[in-house]
Amino acid sequence: MKKVAVLCGGDSREREVSLRSGRAVTDALCEAGFDAVMVDLKSLDEAETIREYDGAFIAMHGDWGEGGQLQERLEALGVPYTGSGPEASARAMDKWEARKAFIRGNIPVAEAVLLPCDYDVLTRELGSDVVVKPCSGGSTVGVSIIRGITPEKLEEAERLARESYDGHVMAEEYIPGRELTCAVWEHDGLTEALPVIEIRPHEGYYDYTNKYTKGATEYIVPADLPETVALMVGEYAVKAHEALGCRAYSRADFRLTPEGRAYILEVNTAPGMTATSLVPKAAGAAGVSMSDFVRHIMDMAKF
Repeated sequence: MKKVAVLCGGDSREREVSLRSGRAVTDALCEAGFDAVMVDLKSLDEAETIREYDGAFIAMHGDWGEGGQLQERLEALGVPYTGSGPEASARAMDKWEARKAFIRGNIPVAEAVLLPCDYDVLTRELGSDVVVKPCSGGSTVGVSIIRGITPEKLEEAERLARESYDGHVMAEEYIPGRELTCAVWEHDGLTEALPVIEIRPHEGYYDYTNKYTKGATEYIVPADLPETVALMVGEYAVKAHEALGCRAYSRADFRLTPEGRAYILEVNTAPGMTATSLVPKAAGAAGVSMSDFVRHIMDMAKF
């Protein structure tokens, strides 16, 4: 049995969700036969304590835990770890840089601008309905959807985004339609898409509360889509994984217009693994148990 540290916690706004992911992954790894221990890292310097383990499963969300710094530190320590390497993690964490990679990979993206931006330019480029978000971070923290933008609404949304995460803030055109997500995993030498999931919050949009409150959101697994659309979304998810240089597994989020056009929003390199998380649901729909999935991801751990 390999001694595995399940790294979770951190000091980002996603700390509590990361702890829940850590508990779920630890239980699944133990079921799969590993000697797994949940390790709550409150700072990057605490990673030094991981030297004693045979490997690490990264269940960190946001900031240094998911954005490449922890991965860099583990490589320096010589500890194999799960998921993407430092460069891919950093690219995926920065939504603006990820957007550039998606464009190079011919994956459709919404129109977007960095803030601050001249108001007239912004409305000309994006229209009257926009989404304002931090370029870093996840779990929809600091995100505002504005239907009928005004300078005052834009200023407030930008302030919220900057208070939530350090770094750049961007505004995207709002894409009406359905919320989809598609996880991929590297298996038998191929990168394969798992079944597409449709996300339907009972109220509002898929914000932090709806993501992590049991029963607040309906998940249709697999999504009720024409086969051609499901294949298209899966293809885009695989292309995004490869465009960013991801490793082992990832999850891509999309908006699907009423006309059937999919736009990628972002890629998560260390997606949530809680009871309400999407990757375990997608794996289950493909006939892969949580313990089998984490065993496979752990077996792919590298320096």
